Amino acid sequence: MKNKLNGKVVIITGASSGIGKAIAEKLLANGCKVYNISRSENIDSKNIVNKISNVNESENIENIVKDIFEKEHHIDVFINNAGYGIAGPVVNSSKENIYNLIDTNLSAVINLSRIAVNFIKQSGGGNIINISSVGGIIPLPYQAVYSATKAGVEVFSRALANELKQYNIFVTAVLPGDTKTNFTNRRIIDYDKNDLKHNQSIIKSISKVEKDEQTGKSPISVAKVVCKILKKKNPPLRKTVGIGYKTIVFLPRLLTLKFINRILNKLYIKK
Repeated sequence: MKNKLNGKVVIITGASSGIGKAIAEKLLANGCKVYNISRSENIDSKNIVNKISNVNESENIENIVKDIFEKEHHIDVFINNAGYGIAGPVVNSSKENIYNLIDTNLSAVINLSRIAVNFIKQSGGGNIINISSVGGIIPLPYQAVYSATKAGVEVFSRALANELKQYNIFVTAVLPGDTKTNFTNRRIIDYDKNDLKHNQSIIKSISKVEKDEQTGKSPISVAKVVCKILKKKNPPLRKTVGIGYKTIVFLPRLLTLKFINRILNKLYIKK
């Protein structure tokens, strides 16, 4: 059977570790030419071409993508993967942390998609994959800002898909659940350590999230899903990783939002 991914030129952000690295390596194994855009100079694979930039440096990113297009003469896939998390009560989060998270997790996804579209159009079509999260559908307490950015990614992807269908460009939001990566250790945690009334619920909530992540699926599971999407003639608008998480994402269709919030309160807040 012919490998539909062989020879595809793929650009991915944040592929120096975690989910992004797993996706990049899986695409390499399928014959793709993979370019990574990230802040890190260290990337283990010699076969992934590393371009150094913060995803919020718009002019720099545009120049990188343009250079790749001029070298390869086509760009087939753009994957917005770079992101990070903050946890803690919104009231304790600094304005700087909130804005930085929104810039990286949502604004950059929108802007980089804008940049990528022109080059994918010139290539005759292709795919944009945006890494969202189950947390964008079922938002957890003390991760309100992170959940908001991931909900925004999912909604943006659906709207963009309609705009780009006429150009044979398919947009898919991929929703991983708990995944074992160094994302857990890089999460910024903001809370008032003197607020004894709320500290126990905050610590309980964050500890449960961290435990679930570190006992979660391998990032390879996300990489396999991305590859399957890219091989499809008509890719889905949204793809959740894992049968259990597909059920969780389906809950808002079956239960009231108040009931779901009560469940989350018992799981993550109450003593």
